[in-house]
Amino acid sequence: MSPLSDTLGIAAPIVLAPMAGVAGGRLAHAVSSAGGLGMIGTRGSSSPDWIREQAAIAGEGGTPFGIGLMAWVPHLRTQIETILALEDEARPTLVSVSFGDLAEPVRVLREAGLAVACQVGNAADVAAAAAAGADVVVARGGEGGGHGRDEMATDEILALALESTDRPVLAAGGIADAADVSRLMAAGASGAWCGTAFLTCREADSPHAARSAIGASAYTRYSRVHDVAQGLAWPREFGGRSVATDFVLAWAGREDEMTDEARAEHAAGMERGDVDYTPLYAGVGVDRLGAQTDAAEVVSALTPRP
Repeated sequence: MSPLSDTLGIAAPIVLAPMAGVAGGRLAHAVSSAGGLGMIGTRGSSSPDWIREQAAIAGEGGTPFGIGLMAWVPHLRTQIETILALEDEARPTLVSVSFGDLAEPVRVLREAGLAVACQVGNAADVAAAAAAGADVVVARGGEGGGHGRDEMATDEILALALESTDRPVLAAGGIADAADVSRLMAAGASGAWCGTAFLTCREADSPHAARSAIGASAYTRYSRVHDVAQGLAWPREFGGRSVATDFVLAWAGREDEMTDEARAEHAAGMERGDVDYTPLYAGVGVDRLGAQTDAAEVVSALTPRP
């Protein structure tokens, strides 16, 4: 058992990354039921009703779970107020706040008695998380899927975080199996924060076509392509690693030149469910994914054995 396992009341040192559009209440519940900690991933547009609904699913039967928030979104205060009003089985064990100003949201959540995690990708992030009083630090390397920084590799940011804080540190980015988790825990991590490994789970909220496409993918690319194409207000410093479709490869590195025609092409592709345009966020371990699976099998495959 790691210190993190003791703190969160979980048997396996595995935390599901709060992937918006993928990690809903069903996947979170399945991961937690298998011994890890499942996290629900909110969008900026996630409503109070949606948060309450997913929290009830995740926490059914008293199962511990967490909720992930993005610090930059306009409706963050409303989302936090919704979480603070959750009671009994729907109350999360952990809330993560990342990607923006951390001080105020972390303060409010911790004063309400909730443990808070913050993702970090460089030295400034580590300092901000420490100053805010984060209970758990997630050292996310550029190998990770979805949004984050692409400045430091997982091993590098993990070492920096461990040197800079006495709080439990989770490693994130490029983690695909128990050997990866063992290596990172031997380096000092209290556990692993994993997203890509769960992308092909049947319990995920993503469409079947998206899960199948991710399972057949070979490599990824870090860019701001999907955010720019959709007009999303993600801060520029937080790009996203996704499956390297033709559209991503065509515009990666020159997002500021994207034309209205390209945006319309992207929108039309998403509307018809074309996976060449769907944001298939995934990390560098995507080539190690196989057929669709169950969350319990993934937790077992990631958990180091004595």
